[in-house]
Amino acid sequence: MKITSIDAWRVRAPASGPRPGARRPGYLESAKHAFPIGKYPEFPNTVMKIPGVIHPEIWLRVTAEDGTWGVGQCHWGDLVEPIVRAHFAPLLVGRDCFAHEYLNDLMWRYSQRFGATGITTVAQSGIDQALWDLKGKLLQQPVYRLIGGPCRDAVELYVTTDDLDWAMELGFRAFKISNPVHYDDGLAGINLLEDKIAKAREQVGPNAELMFNPNMSFNVEFTVRLMERLRPYHLRWLEEPLTPGDLEGHIQLKKSFPTLPIATGEDHHGRHAFRQLVEHRCVDILQPDLRWCGGLTEGLKIYAIAEAAGIATIPHAGGNTPAGLHFAYAMPESAIAEYFLASAPGVALKDAVTIPGMPYAKDGRIAPSDAPGFGLEFREADFVPWR
Repeated sequence: MKITSIDAWRVRAPASGPRPGARRPGYLESAKHAFPIGKYPEFPNTVMKIPGVIHPEIWLRVTAEDGTWGVGQCHWGDLVEPIVRAHFAPLLVGRDCFAHEYLNDLMWRYSQRFGATGITTVAQSGIDQALWDLKGKLLQQPVYRLIGGPCRDAVELYVTTDDLDWAMELGFRAFKISNPVHYDDGLAGINLLEDKIAKAREQVGPNAELMFNPNMSFNVEFTVRLMERLRPYHLRWLEEPLTPGDLEGHIQLKKSFPTLPIATGEDHHGRHAFRQLVEHRCVDILQPDLRWCGGLTEGLKIYAIAEAAGIATIPHAGGNTPAGLHFAYAMPESAIAEYFLASAPGVALKDAVTIPGMPYAKDGRIAPSDAPGFGLEFREADFVPWR
């Protein structure tokens, strides 16, 4: 079955305004969040306003010669769309849509001259997911069966939010909180973080998993000082303290403080970057984002590298994304998934779903449907051409 077109689309946004039941604004609207660019005070420090963080979502659609189409989700649409239109679509149209490994290798090799990672990998991610969705529809099978079949009856979740009271009310039992501090904040920042994490531990109790995400805003020296302070709070992991290109920093950090697990990977692109992390044993959990790392095909390769080394692969936002959910349902060494809680406290999770056909968490667990592909329920009218 040959590919006849690869196109970029927007999904019509749901009606804006407060969701029914909201008790207060969610933490994303008000809490300070650190990102690398936060080193400079001229930039806003809330997630909704930080440059480059709120990235336009784009959906890529791959259509086969019988008219069946599959969709894949990625971001930074204004940058991705011309790469798809001018670079990848001419390469792939007319080829066998079932030749997954071949198409993945073509895209990787075709991009080497100008850079096969970064935004190119994001574009590849959307196409690759669409190919999996298409394959599932053509074979009338859910994607999780195509990549190995279910290995659990439901996926256990941890929730990412600072609205811990609401998350606990919803039935979550594992939690990850955000970071308001940049390494330039020094000792005052360390004191602030210790206070925040101590309060979070007290709120969720001693038997709940608790994680903390610095969002690439630390350096090695600051992280080591902070890790010593955080020892009493028994964190499950410290996530993405350093920028992804700082391999030597990750190595030094693990040597300096080997007892607190480090997770990273959402901003690493391609299996080769993850291979280096595994080879140097400088991280404990890999977190590829299947919308950015190269897609589900690349994610499965990353998983194989990690599994051979005894390292878990827990995709970024895995519980909220079609590919991430099917991955977590099928991969034995991916025993927990992230559920990013973006809606305000009081808004029912079923009312916060933005992708038609995506399930929502119930009592801290989730499972995909048995519908073909990723099980999404888009209609033709839901799409608007990107250009």
